[in-house]
Amino acid sequence: MTGPVLAVDQGTSGTKALVICPERGVIGSGFAAVRPRHLPGGLVEADPRELYDSVGDAGSRALAEAGEPVVALGLANQGETVLAWDPASGRPLTDALVWQDRRAETVCAELADHADELRHLTGLPLDPYFAAPKMAWIRRHLTGEGVVTTSDSWLVHRLTGAYVTDVATAGRTQLLDLDEAAWSPRARELYGLSAERLPEVVDNAGFVGTTTAFGPEIPLTGLAVDQQAALLAQRITTPGGAKCTYGTGAFLLAHTGGTPRRGTSGLVSCVAWRLAGRTAYCLDGQVYTAASAVRWLTDLGVIRGAADLDTVGGAVPDSGGVVFVPALAGLAAPWWRGDLRGSLTGLGLDTGPGHVVRALCEGLAAQVVELTEAAATDLGAPLEVLRVDGGLTRSALLMQTQADLLQRPVEVSALPDATALGVGALARLGAEPGLEVAEALPDWKPAAVYEPRVSADAAAARLARFRAAVTALLDGPPG
Repeated sequence: MTGPVLAVDQGTSGTKALVICPERGVIGSGFAAVRPRHLPGGLVEADPRELYDSVGDAGSRALAEAGEPVVALGLANQGETVLAWDPASGRPLTDALVWQDRRAETVCAELADHADELRHLTGLPLDPYFAAPKMAWIRRHLTGEGVVTTSDSWLVHRLTGAYVTDVATAGRTQLLDLDEAAWSPRARELYGLSAERLPEVVDNAGFVGTTTAFGPEIPLTGLAVDQQAALLAQRITTPGGAKCTYGTGAFLLAHTGGTPRRGTSGLVSCVAWRLAGRTAYCLDGQVYTAASAVRWLTDLGVIRGAADLDTVGGAVPDSGGVVFVPALAGLAAPWWRGDLRGSLTGLGLDTGPGHVVRALCEGLAAQVVELTEAAATDLGAPLEVLRVDGGLTRSALLMQTQADLLQRPVEVSALPDATALGVGALARLGAEPGLEVAEALPDWKPAAVYEPRVSADAAAARLARFRAAVTALLDGPPG
């Protein structure tokens, strides 16, 4: 079954759709914005109907531009965004609690004595970032009706009538037994979710159902959580390599092979994908705010947008002693202190916009360095390659800063929409069961390679200043 596939990436701030032809590459694309609501107290919500409508809009635009039929559909999702909904009608019963939402901290606090047990069972630390705390919070505070799931299950049900989630997305809930790749009765019990009807956990490639949401009937054959889809598209399919996606947040994933690595570095251990019944695992580290920190700087009027990073930051030779810990939604891996707020120190009357921009780039890059070092610790060997994708990779200043602080080359992907391309490859694998993984993946070549331009000592000194600022936050009062 050869022919184009429709790949849809339903993300935090928008949905991107591509029509991908195995011979000609991307032949159609569409985008539809979504607008999550950021509320006081770390609350982030989205209208589920807007998420679903964006899938239809973006997909229809991509199909219209391609002007030819597709043989399969792949759908990528946000991962830890959850809602309650009525399985009989498909109607949402709550707003969607977006992955950044912190309201489930109360649930996590009550389970503090079980944090180590949950981490061993599921690979995930106890944190409201993940889906299960949000699911439990919805059950306690909003509704006991219907089912409560990650957003992908609702979208798939609306599209096909099936009630499923893929194993990689299930691995982001803190309800999945990491070794068995199946729902954990003990984790469900701890969260008070034993009586819930959870979706069937399925492979990332395989027939799920058919949809007529885009007009003609299309089989849905690929499902994935966004970051794992990007890892696949970057051709990180064996241990030793990692990718980092610079989106709303920054997300580093390192492949660990066929067994989960439960390290002590603070990274998350989770399922990368399961294909033809074979499970692959990865280490995962997050920076909660990347493009969202750039947007914050834009809202303050320091820059006009991400395109200004290079021009404004390039006007000065360094950060002028300014150190920025951009923990604007808390510190994620490896610290897991969502209660902390960011810090901007070393300011003087001589501080200008360029210094703040450079400090932001250093703060983002330094957090990614922390993640790569944690991954190397857990793997027992340094990472051989860091492949990067996402909108912020267009900033030469940020990418050069990343290479300088990492002291390793940074390969910028020529694939601007790695998540969609990854789930497109899964859709093709699901539609053509005999196909090899390598045959389904897009060709990979870097658009640019950034080599370190500073000495190891200079990089170490800059990292030390950042780490000192983080330590000051960790030692200070919460919030």
